[in-house]
Amino acid sequence: METSRSYKGIFVLLIILLAVAFILNVSLGSVGIPLKDIFASLSGGEVSKSSWDYIIIDYRLPKAITAVLVGSGLAISGLLMQTLFRNPLAGPFVLGLSSGASLGVAILILGAGAFGGVIGGLLTSEWSLVIASALGSFIVLLAVLAVTLRIKDTMAILIIGLMFGSVTAAVVAVLSYFSDAEQLQQYVFWSFGSLGNQSWNGVLILSICTITGIAISFLVSKSLNALLLGENYAKSMGVRIKRTTLLLIITTSILAGGITAFAGPIAFIGLAVPHITRQWITTSNHRIFIPAVLLFGSIIMLICDVVAQLPFSEYTLPINAITSLMGAPVVIWLLVRKRKLLF
Repeated sequence: METSRSYKGIFVLLIILLAVAFILNVSLGSVGIPLKDIFASLSGGEVSKSSWDYIIIDYRLPKAITAVLVGSGLAISGLLMQTLFRNPLAGPFVLGLSSGASLGVAILILGAGAFGGVIGGLLTSEWSLVIASALGSFIVLLAVLAVTLRIKDTMAILIIGLMFGSVTAAVVAVLSYFSDAEQLQQYVFWSFGSLGNQSWNGVLILSICTITGIAISFLVSKSLNALLLGENYAKSMGVRIKRTTLLLIITTSILAGGITAFAGPIAFIGLAVPHITRQWITTSNHRIFIPAVLLFGSIIMLICDVVAQLPFSEYTLPINAITSLMGAPVVIWLLVRKRKLLF
């Protein structure tokens, strides 16, 4: 039986890399801040420039924490979906949650032209996009859960989730057709994803969603181990398939839906990180694999955000573009190298 001691060195290395990536994320940006001032600000000490203290505490620190939450949450939700559907190309958004969130935001932004001032007035709210995204994800979740209660076949649930995504994408396309350039631009910017501009209240709510989802993942790790060997084996081990499927779908919804609401749709982290982790952690024991995926997801998201910030430049690249540019080649390389992705 494998234990975490077998991978103690790797976990120590990952924790060190996480700390380094976090500090780099906070220190690098359009304004370079020396490490001594970073540590002074974080410890409540005196900083060389008062503006630096504001940048660190009110902008870069919430952004770095958001990157950790987004990276770990998407990576864990991707792992849950790949295990549940026993499909290496399943990701956190296969249930149509991202499309539902996009539909909610599209109705809010693009629907302003079609529905007039009522929806347009809601755009003035600080939480408007978050609420619209969360409601869109929640509505799709209810539809998926209703289907799950009637269908036992997990592959059928996967296909139905993809169909929900297609329907919502079609509605968004229709709304886009009747929208003006300014509304389209606002929606496109949201679809790029963003880790910045998060208030501490937003970080707190996102933390609650992510920590809740990760905690449930640890609680069902034994059932996940059994599901890897097939539903019949899991049943023989006493796993209640229908209840476990519902729990995993709800957990993924909490993680992916909450993250999409606050950070927008961010691609490839949930799909690629579990496969990257398997190159280092070869165990099938989820009690070991879940924390490894969590750490890898956090590190990769922090690195992607550093790249997106274009340090010492006033420009910022879309985080969704960076994760796709880094994630897609990894999946392609793994497919070419191993011919197929195994669990």
